Amino acid sequence: MRKRILVTGGAGFVGSHLCRRLLNEGNDVICLDNFFTGSKKNIIDLLPHPYFELIRHDVQEPLLLEIDEIYNLACPASPPHYQFDPVATTRTSVLGAINMLDIARKCKAKILQASTSEVYGDPEVHPQPESYRGSVSTTGIRACYDEGKRCAETLFFDYYRQYGVKIKVIRIFNTYGPYMNPNDGRVVSNFIMQAINNHDITIYGEGTQTRSFQYVDDLVEGMIRLMNSDDSFTGPVNIGNPGEFTMLELAQKVIDLTGSSSRLIFMPLPQDDPLQRQPDISLAKKELNWEPTIALEEGLKKTIAYFKSLSHE
Repeated sequence: MRKRILVTGGAGFVGSHLCRRLLNEGNDVICLDNFFTGSKKNIIDLLPHPYFELIRHDVQEPLLLEIDEIYNLACPASPPHYQFDPVATTRTSVLGAINMLDIARKCKAKILQASTSEVYGDPEVHPQPESYRGSVSTTGIRACYDEGKRCAETLFFDYYRQYGVKIKVIRIFNTYGPYMNPNDGRVVSNFIMQAINNHDITIYGEGTQTRSFQYVDDLVEGMIRLMNSDDSFTGPVNIGNPGEFTMLELAQKVIDLTGSSSRLIFMPLPQDDPLQRQPDISLAKKELNWEPTIALEEGLKKTIAYFKSLSHE
């Protein structure tokens, strides 16, 4: 049966991939975006589709729609974007969660919250299981995003307990792939753009801090499996690639794959930047039969090809 599905932040990097996948599965998809970081370019090929609708709207403001499922992805996710207007970032996470949960409650719809590994802060437990409560600064420059997402999780579970709303909470670890904004300030896009243009590659700190990188198709698969899981399984559940790489290893891989002549330069580490980030995905394996399938090199090749295509437009 064709489901009517709302994707907030649907013109963003992850949202556009999710909209495409949901349409391909035969659903009626409503993409909602205020285009603060999303782009019409990401979804322009979907606009003629008979079962695709686009609404320009900010989730900070209420709206009413008849919906079967909601994927709540609306929020700037890279540090330069969410720190540009930190008050708006917190409002997007908190008011956006309330407004989407109110729609879910009225429509008896199922709703998925795109939470983040940032709820773990600079972790003292490695790798991070869902039971770990985090080491987060409430006053730092990243708190607007970290604490906004933590509060959104609280709201989801309170609506679940108080009103019986069917919720799903996914904690997303570093994700990359086509349709990323080349200027979003994230490490993969930074390294690729610098390498393509043979500019110096900027490493913060000594480059020994680690991240786990998952390709966007693996994330979308995890999201859909979580949404389709039994109502009794709410999450939160980590979705990420447990393969861990230092910034130096990532930079070298990008240089090799692009054939770049870029050199590495070192800059001071930003405030509250976590030194380690790696998901424990035991719960996702057990409950969703999910694990990532796309290796870093394969995903980087596809992402590099996408960024190169942008430079020829």
